[in-house]
Amino acid sequence: MTQAPAVSVIIPMYNAEKYIGECLESLLAQTFQDFEVIVVDDCSTDSSREIVESYAKKFGGRLKLSRTSKNSGAAGTPRNKGLFLSHGEYVFFVDADDLITLTALEELYTLAKDFDTEVVYCENYYVTDFEFSEVVVHCPQSTGATVDKPTFEPDDFRERLDRIRQYLYVVTAGLKLIKHDLLLEHEIFFPNIKNREDDIWTWNLVFHAKKFLRVPNAVYIVRLSDNSITRTERKHADEINFWLNPVILGLKNLDEILSRVEFFNQNPQYRYAMLFYFVEVSFRFLQNQTAEKPSLLVYDAIREKFSEVLGEHDVLVALLCSFINAQQKFIADQRQRISEIERKLGEKF
Repeated sequence: MTQAPAVSVIIPMYNAEKYIGECLESLLAQTFQDFEVIVVDDCSTDSSREIVESYAKKFGGRLKLSRTSKNSGAAGTPRNKGLFLSHGEYVFFVDADDLITLTALEELYTLAKDFDTEVVYCENYYVTDFEFSEVVVHCPQSTGATVDKPTFEPDDFRERLDRIRQYLYVVTAGLKLIKHDLLLEHEIFFPNIKNREDDIWTWNLVFHAKKFLRVPNAVYIVRLSDNSITRTERKHADEINFWLNPVILGLKNLDEILSRVEFFNQNPQYRYAMLFYFVEVSFRFLQNQTAEKPSLLVYDAIREKFSEVLGEHDVLVALLCSFINAQQKFIADQRQRISEIERKLGEKF
């Protein structure tokens, strides 16, 4: 019987012919070689599959190529399929247009074993453009919560929830090495939504991992390509649908996750707080994109896109969403007016 690898690297892929070769090259060059690679193609229409197949011999049987039954339009479904095909002790996700440093897997696996942890979480990562003209270390945690050595997250559940709402967990999937058994035991899967799937998945990790190790290591390289779903130009109606998709389709998923955690059943105020936070952030993004758009446009876009999912409640939900968006605009305008008044008073006195 073949021994299971230490790490399963899972790569969701869609039309990544420009990037997937370099992504795989960064894996071939790893100083740590006890890993398998599982590429799950989300029904690409370019030569991505052929490029992956050309790397099969180079990986010596450690490369698997699978495919979704239909295009899902997001990374969640292919990642989940890759998880069920994987056999590693730990799981590591890499997007097809990104790369990892030469010692990435060695660093993360060594940390996982030395600290006997379920999750190794990197709060730093590299950012570059397609041409690699400049590579910089990015640290989103500018609030002073960064660590300079491996540090376990607090055991106190309430403190972890506060840290979620303070944006102290970067949700990018590729910044985490996770115990395979943890993901399957607690059904920590990605929801099939267009964006913010990484938020829900990361929070689920925070809810269930008893040992969650935060480290300063930067091993993941985010390439700012035009292939990302979050960087694609969209029409106004599509933009509204994009930011409301996680609210209408993801909120139920989040609520089901919360219902499986005993803490939230015993403390419904925290369950409500997490749901409220998720919706609040989504509408904040939506408001930023529709500041000059009438509420009727929001209403029509929601009914057109989600009427089948919402069923007999499509009118109510669409109206509520357009109302909330209008309220967000009103609050933003009021805050701007107050800031302007304070500025003028400051200049006068």
